[in-house]
Amino acid sequence: MTKKMYNVISPDGFPITCKPFASEQKALDAIPVWCGRFKNQGYYSTSNRQKISLKELPDYLRVVPTESEFSLCC
Repeated sequence: MTKKMYNVISPDGFPITCKPFASEQKALDAIPVWCGRFKNQGYYSTSNRQKISLKELPDYLRVVPTESEFSLCC
């Protein structure tokens, strides 16, 4: 039986890491860390050039279950 894992999906529709998280809580814990990568820039810019404020950025991320050991980005 495959263990359920979780991906965090960015506003652009891609997983934020190459390997999914072992639990939903670990995926949720990764969101502020990932958002912090854009602190110096002050916003996240999507591929369509939409600027998302860092305050709103977590609302644009989705945690989704997966059964794959790898995310789509790898």
